[in-house]
Amino acid sequence: MTQSTPPRRYSLLDRVIGQADNALRTMGGGHPGTQRPDPAATAPVPNLDPTQARHVAGLMRVNHTGEVCAQALYQGQAQTARLPRVRRQMAKSAREEEDHLHWCEQRLRELNSHPSVLNPVWYSLSFAIGAGAGMVGDRWSLGFVEETEHQVCAHLQGHMARLPPEDERSRRILQQMHEDEAHHARVAHQAGAHRLPPPVRKFMRAVAKVMTTTAYRI
Repeated sequence: MTQSTPPRRYSLLDRVIGQADNALRTMGGGHPGTQRPDPAATAPVPNLDPTQARHVAGLMRVNHTGEVCAQALYQGQAQTARLPRVRRQMAKSAREEEDHLHWCEQRLRELNSHPSVLNPVWYSLSFAIGAGAGMVGDRWSLGFVEETEHQVCAHLQGHMARLPPEDERSRRILQQMHEDEAHHARVAHQAGAHRLPPPVRKFMRAVAKVMTTTAYRI
């Protein structure tokens, strides 16, 4: 009879190094993702004028920053989650969000643009918020995920409405992101998420407003 290998216990230093690696990969495009095909791959390249291209680049920069924040939030929550199944779900969702990072980065390159220079700031803040949510309790942490994803879905719908009609490439990316985010919200709800109090939801919308406004420009 073979004995199973006990799970490895990670030291504080191990976890710090792991988080530093995740932050560098998130900002530098080093995550492997799930290797799903780019949803924009088969869409024609739109002929955008300079004003349209700058506008689309601003929208995609906002979406990229949102995915940087999502990575940090999920990582922070996974570090402080109490139940193993919650940690596993956070890690799985974070892995799926890596695809969104790839797709947004690719579209920004096509538009001759770049991610927000403030992404390191947003990553750090989001990680702290995620870790704090996890410390409050798993059901509240899941509630934070559910509310975040609901707000992101509304935000993505607004961006799709603001895209130039001919930009099918960006639209397909946002449509797939919307589908994934809605799925993450449903999973969190089914796992027992608590609904957040109205003041917390209002605060989250206010922080998101600051992020979207700054990321669109820089």
